Amino acid sequence: MANSSTKQDPQPEVPESQNYVVLPLYFPCRRRPIRTICTVGLALFFATAYVFWPSDPDIKLVRMRLKSVHVHRTPHVSVDVSVSVTVRVRNADVYFLDYRQLEVAVGYRGKKLGHVRSEGGHVRARGSSYVDAELDLAGVEIFSDVVFLLEDLARGTVPFDTLTEVRGQLGLLFFQFPLQGS
Repeated sequence: MANSSTKQDPQPEVPESQNYVVLPLYFPCRRRPIRTICTVGLALFFATAYVFWPSDPDIKLVRMRLKSVHVHRTPHVSVDVSVSVTVRVRNADVYFLDYRQLEVAVGYRGKKLGHVRSEGGHVRARGSSYVDAELDLAGVEIFSDVVFLLEDLARGTVPFDTLTEVRGQLGLLFFQFPLQGS
């Protein structure tokens, strides 16, 4: 038994230590060009929408010339006023407007005061233009409106209601589109 215990089974030889690196399979990513194209496309879309989105023009009364005033005493004290006005319109948009006719109905606190009418003109794109118009206020009751008007003036703003009707052409670069609306 002693002989059998001293006898050892031969063991396989272990090779010297070797280093192995296991790499995952590499598939070229085909989504990156599509993602880049979509990202650039969306950025261009939003930039275009920002540039072409319409904004309100800045309007300032430059000159006002009184043409006629007529006071009515019966049945209520009222006044008819006709005024020639020149308005500066600062247009920040890339559109221009050639109009044949422009009418604006003016109201105050639910009552119609009168209208503004202009026959033909041009509002430049990204610039200022001067527009001549006629303002006719018909039958403005003095005593019923003066209290509200003084209150609004004390607050710093007068809330006029307007309804605008335009006939003409809206233009962008060398394209012109017919425009008629209110």
